[in-house]
Amino acid sequence: MKDKKKVSVWERYLTNEIGIEFKSCLYFFAILFFYCVYRIINGSFEASILHMMEMILTCYIIGYIQVYLLWNFDEADKLGIKECGGMLICTAVYSFVSYFCKWFDGRLLPTLILAAYILVCYICVFIIYRSKRRIDDKKLNEELRLFQTKHKK
Repeated sequence: MKDKKKVSVWERYLTNEIGIEFKSCLYFFAILFFYCVYRIINGSFEASILHMMEMILTCYIIGYIQVYLLWNFDEADKLGIKECGGMLICTAVYSFVSYFCKWFDGRLLPTLILAAYILVCYICVFIIYRSKRRIDDKKLNEELRLFQTKHKK
């Protein structure tokens, strides 16, 4: 009989897929926000559906790369060389796609500003994940302490 307490391959896969879904939506929203601000600054209140499709597709592809090839760097315990490298690689891909697909009318300056913005987003997400882990650790330790005191009696 299987050990019910161990995490199965399916559960690991499902956890990764949920993480990718969350990251894709999060980064898509961040990029779409930047794109909309760019459009408004340039006097347009319309956004290209094709650009939005390219953005979400790029976010999903990068989500898979991030989780399965680049050590899930934004969920790391520390921000080291490997994690910074992952951030730079993904930022470069976003920047390349945005420039190639003309999200910003093929202009270099908005593309470079997007790159800086994405790097800031990655750092913020890293800090949020790290903070959440610390809070979860505190909660689990408190629950363990309560469980131990309850069962010592």
